Amino acid sequence: MAVRSDRRKTKRICVDSCRNSEGCRAGGFTLIELLVVTSIIGILAGLLLLVLAGAKEKGRDAACRSNLRQLQICWEMYASDYKEFLCPNDWIDVISGSSGNDMKSMTWCAGDARTDPTTVYIESGLLYPYNQSAGIYHCPSDMAMIQDSSGNPLPQYRTRSYNMSQSVNGAGMQTNYADGDYVVDAVQPCFIKFTDITNPTPSQLVVFLDENELTLSDDQFGYPMPQEGWDGYWWDMPSNRHNQGANFSFADGHVEHWHWAVPMLYASGYYGGQPAPQAASPGQMPDYTRVGNAMRIVTFDGQAH
Repeated sequence: MAVRSDRRKTKRICVDSCRNSEGCRAGGFTLIELLVVTSIIGILAGLLLLVLAGAKEKGRDAACRSNLRQLQICWEMYASDYKEFLCPNDWIDVISGSSGNDMKSMTWCAGDARTDPTTVYIESGLLYPYNQSAGIYHCPSDMAMIQDSSGNPLPQYRTRSYNMSQSVNGAGMQTNYADGDYVVDAVQPCFIKFTDITNPTPSQLVVFLDENELTLSDDQFGYPMPQEGWDGYWWDMPSNRHNQGANFSFADGHVEHWHWAVPMLYASGYYGGQPAPQAASPGQMPDYTRVGNAMRIVTFDGQAH
């Protein structure tokens, strides 16, 4: 009995000693320790979200470039079927004070990207028979919504994000009766046939591009000639969606991603119902020139630039 008593007494002494010892706690955490662990978990979660967001955008960027590549193949197939004549790019909104002065004809893709609720106009375009997937006309990073006739956003994503350069059969020999009664090619030069593409060369000439959602409406990406008095202005602006960049396809078939020195942000608003020209900021000028070098530019003397 004495032995058992001593054992119980020894056990109580050990328990009391452990309770009073800082090195022998019951396995819990202090408030400070919990706060530190929680902070570390929050930081790691934030870093993980950034990595996942970056990976998601890379996936969307790759899908966008794939879309442009498929549209580029359609463009090449059209030219092959029509003896090297390029697909018409024959719809532009004429900037003027009065409404209804737009020019429309058979074109690669009709319709207004800002207001079209369906893909009907895409499906009536001249390139659609070569790839009957309307999804390739929309950039997965484009979160812009369609608008009603008053410019109010509606809860539906747009059906088109891309545009075609005016340099590739952009209204060509159409006569602009709405704004001056002149042949469009006189002030907006373009190549009519693939064999005409020499300056810039096919590897340097932009065909399709990812356009800024605030300037995209008609089916043609416009860029002013030096003699028009708009030098240094964006008529249409490339997108800023892909980590401050945009994607482009070229006449030789390849696709590139261009990163901008400063963001491509549009803030000029609308004039006559259409996006108004916006002066390129000093930081944008190198990229403004870069885009111009990828188009057909003709100066006063008629020389290609």
